Amino acid sequence: NLVNEAALCAARSDKKYLEMEDFEKAKDKVIMGSERRSMVISEEDRKMTAYHEAGHTLVGVMIPGLDPIHKVTIIPRGMALGLTQTLPEKDQLSFSKTQAENWIAFAFGGRAAEELIYKDFTAGAANDIKRATQMARRMVCEWGMSEKLGALAYEKHESPVFMGMSAGNTKDYSESKAQEIDAEVSRIINEGYATAVKIVKEKKDILESIAQALLQYETIDGAEVQMLLNGMKVEEIEKVRSNKKDGGGLGIPVTGITLAPDNKKDPVGNSGPVTA
Repeated sequence: NLVNEAALCAARSDKKYLEMEDFEKAKDKVIMGSERRSMVISEEDRKMTAYHEAGHTLVGVMIPGLDPIHKVTIIPRGMALGLTQTLPEKDQLSFSKTQAENWIAFAFGGRAAEELIYKDFTAGAANDIKRATQMARRMVCEWGMSEKLGALAYEKHESPVFMGMSAGNTKDYSESKAQEIDAEVSRIINEGYATAVKIVKEKKDILESIAQALLQYETIDGAEVQMLLNGMKVEEIEKVRSNKKDGGGLGIPVTGITLAPDNKKDPVGNSGPVTA
């Protein structure tokens, strides 16, 4: 599927070979959904999205132990107005308490940036809040990562889940214990949010650079984010991209890959999960 999608990308550009950028475009479409460039977005919403994604990106690169930032975009895909994509360097079978806490701070990076720049909040952080809350509750109720409540499982999954229903979950603790659990979840969330706010305040100049780069180029990759962290000016990114293009690259012949009869008009609408 990935190779066929890359072949469609190459054919739309009248290429005879598949290049790495075609595979990159195909990967983004499969993972994050199709670009919605026809969507009409006001300049104010576009600017707010840029700061939101810049907040995620800044917190993601400043906190150790998180997956590296792979790509940041403010081009709408699927249901999202912007996306910050991370890419793991290796397979990971376990998840530590520190990693969970860091991930929650990363999830709140966008909301922290909104608060810093606009002194207000938007509904754009709804999915971030939902996922962070789920992570914090699992830390407390399933993974035993709360020092106050100890290594106990407070939620049991005794029957198989049917069609997404969670009726099989049972709670065998008192109302007072439920209040303690809620308090611990709130504490973890508040600490993660405080960490995100502290980072965006201390590194506001870098936050501005990332946001301006997104407003100018719409999409930047992890290497360009690192360059901005190292002091590169936004306008210098274009020079770096020109040097990459001048270097050329090896192509893969399209021969043997099935293409649609009219590739320029063939709408392919794969969609997938979106990242914070």
